[in-house]
Amino acid sequence: MWSTFLKSRFRKFVKEIKDLPIDKYDMVINDFEPVSAWACYLANKPCIGLSHQSAVLHDKAPLPPEADMIGRLVLKNYAPVSVQYGFHFKAIDKNIYTPVIRQQVREQEVSDKDHYTVYLPAYDDKRLIKRLTEFKDVQWDVFSKHNKKVLKHKNVAIQPIDNEAFIKSMAQSAGVLCGAGFETPAEAMFLKKKVLVIPMKNQYEQQLNAAMLKEMGVPVIKSLKPKHDEKILDWIENGKTVKVNYPDNTQAILDLIFEQYADANYVSAGLTVH
Repeated sequence: MWSTFLKSRFRKFVKEIKDLPIDKYDMVINDFEPVSAWACYLANKPCIGLSHQSAVLHDKAPLPPEADMIGRLVLKNYAPVSVQYGFHFKAIDKNIYTPVIRQQVREQEVSDKDHYTVYLPAYDDKRLIKRLTEFKDVQWDVFSKHNKKVLKHKNVAIQPIDNEAFIKSMAQSAGVLCGAGFETPAEAMFLKKKVLVIPMKNQYEQQLNAAMLKEMGVPVIKSLKPKHDEKILDWIENGKTVKVNYPDNTQAILDLIFEQYADANYVSAGLTVH
């Protein structure tokens, strides 16, 4: 945290808030973005939160075993909004909706080519190769932000991050091993893949995500350490998919927001949302 604070440019942040012409906008919809959120707050202008972060702190959302007061404080104050609409792995209240699944994912042809797709950016390639090669009968398709070229070591294939290749790999996989972010587990479950998640340490949002996934039946482990090998092997051999229903309801949610908060004259005239 101290290192992050030292690298931050607070003066630039404040200048960007002051320079944002917030008064020129009819409506502000915010996806957990601090500049526009704080500009609205300081100008006393309504700001509508539409984000995953709006859902994870909901009273009905499950909590992780260990409390993180600083993490919770950051999530609550990073991008202040007037009203919140959230997205979570399941709809837990009237203003909390299921994930937005990209059309590219919805159009994928799903199959099972017996490999496992891996996205664990918190681990470097050397560590992933060392741990995953222990499961000799499994083909691992690893996507790495640490590597610029394709390489293969025994039963582990490493390739750079590529959106199209990653989605295709997930759609054709036997399962997905990933962090406890939001987009990847949601898309993997939508594609009817079994999922195993490893939340990043000291990342409270991922701990909250993991709590919800665990409640839904997705296995969660704390790390790739050898002591968790038995759980990984059990997931490979006996893991089940978690059934979800993620309809394409984004337009309906936006229509609801405009209906409740936008001036009817602006909407009928064709309001532009930035």
